[in-house]
Amino acid sequence: MNNRNRKTAFITKSAMIASLYVILTGISALLGIHSGVIQFRLSEMFAVLPAFTPAAIPGLFIGCFISNIVTGGIIWDAVFGSIATLLGALGTYYLRKKSVYLYPLPTVIANMAIVPFVLRYAYGAEGSIPFFMLTVGIGEVVTAGILGVFLAKTLKKYKIEF
Repeated sequence: MNNRNRKTAFITKSAMIASLYVILTGISALLGIHSGVIQFRLSEMFAVLPAFTPAAIPGLFIGCFISNIVTGGIIWDAVFGSIATLLGALGTYYLRKKSVYLYPLPTVIANMAIVPFVLRYAYGAEGSIPFFMLTVGIGEVVTAGILGVFLAKTLKKYKIEF
């Protein structure tokens, strides 16, 4: 594959991942579980994808940013939530040669470190930062951790490549 085709493939993969992220966040929004103090974004299962393709890094970042805007988030949520997703994606990429059980860890940590401050200071949510770290962490463990590891193991089992 020549360089131009590689770039086109990279952009296409990123766009597909961003689109899927937005769709699954939209489904979570319809269910009323995508944001707030307790949040379960189904799209967070894609946090493992940077272990399979570097195209997932911009895809997740852009998907998160668009999702936060179209589901009614404020700009601070879109910016800082997307930064948390970007940091998690970069961390997952660097863990790609490790156990699939470690893939979600950077995303869980990044979201636990950043999103509670967005909840408290951007949205004015009642509660403490440690409490928000716990609630955001639980949501991330379920979505990125459990669902994400299931996705990663499935991709590896069936040798699905990006």
